[in-house]
Amino acid sequence: MLPRSRTLPTRIHDSVQDENRDARAYLQVETQPKTHRATEVGEAQPGYSKCFDDDGRLKRTGTLWTATAHVITAVIGSGVLSLAWAIGQLGWIAGPTVMFLFAFVIYYTSILLSDCYRSGDPVTGRRNYTYTDAVRANLGGAKVKLCGCIQYINLFGVAIGYTIASSISMVAIKKSNCFHQKGEKGPCKMSSNMYMIIFGVTEIFFSQIPDFDQVWWLSIVAAVMSFTYSGIGLSLGIAKVVENGRFGGSLMGISVGAVTSSGEVVTSMQKDTVKSPPAEYKTMRKATTISICVTTTFYMFCGCMGYAAFGDDAPGNLLTGFGFYNPYWLLDIANLAIIIHLVGAYQVFCQPLFAFVEKWAAQRWHKTDFITKEYEVPIPFRSSRYKLNLFRLVWRTLFVVLTTLISMLMPFFNDVVGILGAFGFWPLTVYFPVEMYIAQKKIGRWTSRWIGLQILSFTCLLVSLAAACGSVAGVLLDLKQYRPFKSTY
Repeated sequence: MLPRSRTLPTRIHDSVQDENRDARAYLQVETQPKTHRATEVGEAQPGYSKCFDDDGRLKRTGTLWTATAHVITAVIGSGVLSLAWAIGQLGWIAGPTVMFLFAFVIYYTSILLSDCYRSGDPVTGRRNYTYTDAVRANLGGAKVKLCGCIQYINLFGVAIGYTIASSISMVAIKKSNCFHQKGEKGPCKMSSNMYMIIFGVTEIFFSQIPDFDQVWWLSIVAAVMSFTYSGIGLSLGIAKVVENGRFGGSLMGISVGAVTSSGEVVTSMQKDTVKSPPAEYKTMRKATTISICVTTTFYMFCGCMGYAAFGDDAPGNLLTGFGFYNPYWLLDIANLAIIIHLVGAYQVFCQPLFAFVEKWAAQRWHKTDFITKEYEVPIPFRSSRYKLNLFRLVWRTLFVVLTTLISMLMPFFNDVVGILGAFGFWPLTVYFPVEMYIAQKKIGRWTSRWIGLQILSFTCLLVSLAAACGSVAGVLLDLKQYRPFKSTY
């Protein structure tokens, strides 16, 4: 979630599939000896190999815990601190109820999606390496291109949103120290442009990691940071409730004012890095269950305690909206944790987009050295060497520079991301998983199960449209105060 996006509870991302290493794997599979590769994608090899899986690709090493960490990294974003505001729009009855309902929908559709990793037999069937591959195998036609467009537009939008979100947290640290010195009413307005540039430079460095699944520790660190700032926000909310001596808020929520809710839904990971045995769908079912339980628990506690602390005056973000001013050093730690988390989350979301472009380029210009050749560069104090690819260096750097410039040009882009997320929620989280499951299990039309799945899909469509309308209203309000490269917080 993003700090200023007025969000309903988010979806679990599609962790079963990811193109993360497809560009390099494509080249390696094309050049490796035939004794180490399958003659056709998805065809089992006659013998076991320590280096390659049954489809001829490099051995997958992802486990239940690395998959769970990737999910938590992507889902528990700094927007969890905005849930107090979100619950305030609905009240004590509807707020928690909506969160539980969306948690169940997300869990259910994620289970359906996990079952689509292989076509046919869930253990030995043909692998669908990416979300798009699963759509192609089960639905085909124009739906494949539609799915891909929605996915990558969302990923691009989230990269911009995370750049903005991180800069807001950096500004919050500076403002927290300013308020400590000059008081809560002190003149502490400042620009976020420099902080966006700092974040962009950092992401240029991390974007050059060729095999993202091998740096599992980055997601582990990001997940720990998620718990850190969420825990601080929760603790401060509890302390505020104790100080007030009562629970704030109302049963029906805020009765005056426009509600600009937007569903943050991002097609983040499509990771095809989970090893087998056990069967991949079993691992991802467990990872989905664990991550949904963890994220829902944090959402409920942070949202409810924040609303109890501030009632209808709950800020858009408990840490960057300065619902709290002291202890300032604890706020600094929490915002620093947000920044560290977003550094990792940016990569979790962008790596599939990086890999998609690189795979496409490698297939189209496979004889061009600029695209395919890798140069070994010594790494100081290590015996291993970094494999430098010029196309990867240039393309990923330009991508980060572009997202940083757009963030500086339109720092209210979070509301635009809300629109993208709202429109992406229904097709990617609900429609495609439901339709693929129906096709794979050959569920007949007008059967009770088919009708139930269609009712679920249609209901979520209505929610997405409502959230999109709220986001559009938010963008229109932002444009009234818009000054390019001049925004301050």
